[in-house]
Amino acid sequence: MIHGLRALPIALGLCSIGARADVPLRWFDGVRPGTQARAAVALLADAGSHGLDPRDYGAPVLQRAVDEAAVAAPLPQAAAERLQQALTAAMQRYLQDLHDGRVAPAAVHPRLSTVQPPPFDAAAALRAAFALQDLSLAVHQAEPPLPQYGRLRAALAAYRTLQDHAAWSRPWPALPLRPGKPVRALEPDMAWEGLPVLAARLMALGDLTAPADGPAVVAPVPARPQPVYDARLVAAVRVFQQRHGLPVDGVIGRGTWSALQVTPGQRARQLELALERLRWTPLMEGPRMIVVNIPEFMLRAYEVQGDRILVAAQMKVIVGQALDTRTPLIDEQLRSIEFKPYWNVPPSIARRELVPRLRRDPAHWVREGFEFVGVDGRVDPVLGDAKLQAVLAGHLRLRQRPGPRNALGDIKFVFPNRDAIYLHHTPSVQLFERARRDFSHGCIRVELPVALADFALQGVSGWTDERIRQAMANGPSSTVTLDQPVRVLITYGTALVKEGRPHFFDDLYGHDRVLDAALRQRMRRPITIESP
Repeated sequence: MIHGLRALPIALGLCSIGARADVPLRWFDGVRPGTQARAAVALLADAGSHGLDPRDYGAPVLQRAVDEAAVAAPLPQAAAERLQQALTAAMQRYLQDLHDGRVAPAAVHPRLSTVQPPPFDAAAALRAAFALQDLSLAVHQAEPPLPQYGRLRAALAAYRTLQDHAAWSRPWPALPLRPGKPVRALEPDMAWEGLPVLAARLMALGDLTAPADGPAVVAPVPARPQPVYDARLVAAVRVFQQRHGLPVDGVIGRGTWSALQVTPGQRARQLELALERLRWTPLMEGPRMIVVNIPEFMLRAYEVQGDRILVAAQMKVIVGQALDTRTPLIDEQLRSIEFKPYWNVPPSIARRELVPRLRRDPAHWVREGFEFVGVDGRVDPVLGDAKLQAVLAGHLRLRQRPGPRNALGDIKFVFPNRDAIYLHHTPSVQLFERARRDFSHGCIRVELPVALADFALQGVSGWTDERIRQAMANGPSSTVTLDQPVRVLITYGTALVKEGRPHFFDDLYGHDRVLDAALRQRMRRPITIESP
């Protein structure tokens, strides 16, 4: 007899979601575990390929129990029933985690409210797959039906193979000082003894390819004691920088240096967190969606056609500053578009920034086109200190008239939410050229407002690109209500696969750290069963 089977369901912590009594699953063929039992433990052992922990589902202990039951004396009926119940419960938990994630979004983002998708019945999915003698069908049903999910899994497998790579076992020497500058950085044609290690890392990551005549070797050139940072390595570093959201200049400065120090194991964990977040992301819940990925500083407008997601438009965005005006995660509906909008200054910005600025520089009032608005809607264009004091007391508010200096630019995309966040144009277009773009007070500035308006106004009669541009350039303020609202998701993913290559971005707001801590806190202790 296999000792410990009596306590197995309790040790796994699975009794509460055990098999339904009316439809028991028979994992034994006669007195031995059958093909389905072996398939189940194989799937549980493979949970790591999805970024999950097989120990959460008792995979090692169940594997051992099934193996022993296959060769030992036939189990007593009670022990066999306990093993079968544990297999059922472990598979149900695995499928539920694969579908919903291990941590609820609200646990790490308390203010996030999302539209709840239809509930997933793990027990029903398992029963259906069991009846068809193919448990992998239940796994496919549970995992997110997104191409990006499969790509992230492949990237995770690749980075796991690099975890013990020798290129990350050797310490690097310090970067050389820039000539004439008290700053350390590696620029083209500079000598540095760490170049062989750099080449090895870039080759392992796929950013540097081996020459046709053999492996990459960075050899010293005549009259130089150290190898030189040549054009081939510079090109590889530029590829690395592009994949890591860095300025693509080929110079190894502080940011690139830090990214090169991140180990494959750390990147693998980043990919696991991205997979967890993707389980929360309802990208297939509407025919058209606008998705902003904060750490990537990118917006994509999607169309869902059957089981395919097509990118109709994509553009750079500017998001809230990491220090104190972070853009929140949001799941709402874009309902209207305002042309030539007024900017109603949020009270917090008025108190902290605008009122002190107007007291120091009264000319800013006329130059930027501000006015007071009373609680009754009455507009007052004349600046006065008593009125500024009334703003601080909440009796008046400030707003900026439409015009070339308006903070919202010429168009505003409205999706009502409790944080008063919206998408908008901006006159400060030069900021889109920065690699890191967290400059706003929380709202999101879009690089290509006409393209976004064209996407949002599909199906609204008469709205062409030309009319959109005219409405942005001329005429009074106006609002267009969408007949069919478009879902807006403001999300957070620091790893994704683009054009077949994994890309990584800084944990701008520290959300990954919070998620990582929440997952580690809930991890179950490894489970063991006493051997006979």
